[in-house]
Amino acid sequence: MRRIGVGLLFGFSAPFVTAASLVTETPMAEAPPGTVGLGFGFRFGESPYQGIDNVASVNNDNGTDLIPLYLYEGKYLFAHGTSAGIHLVNHDWLKLDLIGRYRFDRLEPEADPAYLGLESRRQTVDGGLEATIKSGFGHLRLGALWDLLDRHQGGEFEATYLYQFRPGRWRITPYISYLYQTEDLLNYYYSVPSEIPTPPIEPGLPPFPEYTVTSGDDFWRIGVNSSFQLSAGWHLYANLAWETVPDEAKASPMVERDHLLTGLVGATYYFGDLQQTQVGAERSGEWSLRVTGGYTAEETFHKVHRGAIAASDDVETYLVGLTVSRLLDDGEILDAWGRFSLNRRLENDYQDDFFEYVAYVMLMGTGYSPWSEQEWFRYGFGFGFSYAEKVPIVEQVKQAQRGRDTAHFLNYLEATVDFPTNLLLGNLGSKDCYIGLTIVHRSGIFANADILGNVSGGSDVLTGHVECKI
Repeated sequence: MRRIGVGLLFGFSAPFVTAASLVTETPMAEAPPGTVGLGFGFRFGESPYQGIDNVASVNNDNGTDLIPLYLYEGKYLFAHGTSAGIHLVNHDWLKLDLIGRYRFDRLEPEADPAYLGLESRRQTVDGGLEATIKSGFGHLRLGALWDLLDRHQGGEFEATYLYQFRPGRWRITPYISYLYQTEDLLNYYYSVPSEIPTPPIEPGLPPFPEYTVTSGDDFWRIGVNSSFQLSAGWHLYANLAWETVPDEAKASPMVERDHLLTGLVGATYYFGDLQQTQVGAERSGEWSLRVTGGYTAEETFHKVHRGAIAASDDVETYLVGLTVSRLLDDGEILDAWGRFSLNRRLENDYQDDFFEYVAYVMLMGTGYSPWSEQEWFRYGFGFGFSYAEKVPIVEQVKQAQRGRDTAHFLNYLEATVDFPTNLLLGNLGSKDCYIGLTIVHRSGIFANADILGNVSGGSDVLTGHVECKI
């Protein structure tokens, strides 16, 4: 393909994260406007809470947290894995962003018997403004973020100085950050109200004494980021960060650490760009529209691939949708398409119908006649995310049977095969229109992804479609 970059990312906490977030964001600073990518990261590190080794502070056996990364760097819009926003100002010396960023901080009482009786401390999304001032003496980043989901109801302020060295193919960026968290934020995650039962539920465990955070507090983070460019597309990253725990948090009886080490390992994959700089002139600006309709399947994604196409035994529900696609890269073997689907879930009176929003990248291959250049079929595989206004009833039923959680936001997979209509219908068809089948899949990635609610399970829909290039 003309330009598809693959990057491996090995890292600890990067400078461009909030203090509460124990995960880095995939570096996109040097990507040209319009770059689209997909990736994953394994988040790991220390929990500040006493007796908890799990980085997600939940009751499971995962030593790491898998994070799917959905990446885009545009002229105005951007998505950097765990953050997204709008470039309000983007000059050589100044960048001002309106940003939303996922905060991974949380505590589930089921994580350890000592916390039984406490209420959950939930994750959230913080949003606000970030400004980066660039000069030959380094970059200064200033940020102010507030809780957008009304959970901790507090805020965080950050000032980070970083300087980049560029010896050969290396990029080495040491940095230092000063951070301040408000009383409401710290109180939500670290206070112990009089909610612990007496005597404790677990025999032999003393209850935590009552504790209330009385003011906001500050702390520091230091670290270094590094990357090595193996080729035009391949990059290796290695980042390291160490941070202190605020005194107001450290005084909580739930907290046993006075500093934290955090990290991430993973990979990113870049697929062309929406500005069409990587698409040949003959296909520049190529779009397609697809209409989809089908039924909820009983079996899982890979079994439907093998011909298990029976409808669900639990519910009788349907999906109809419209997909808009744009060509990102006209590869020699695979084309890369950026796609957005607006689906309507028809729940057949089990609950109200609702919309599902899907954004993903599709890799599409083509099969040709061995005797001519005639196109015989296309086969594609897509990866992205799905947000459903309601949890599909099939997921509610199946997850309840297994005693597992559900989530509105899940990973999305799609497999499709179709055939040009001129091959099927002769002169009545068109070489630019296709008829085929699509398998739609929502999944929490086997409860390994904290950002997806640690859901193990999902749903599958088998659909037919008509797609035409425009």
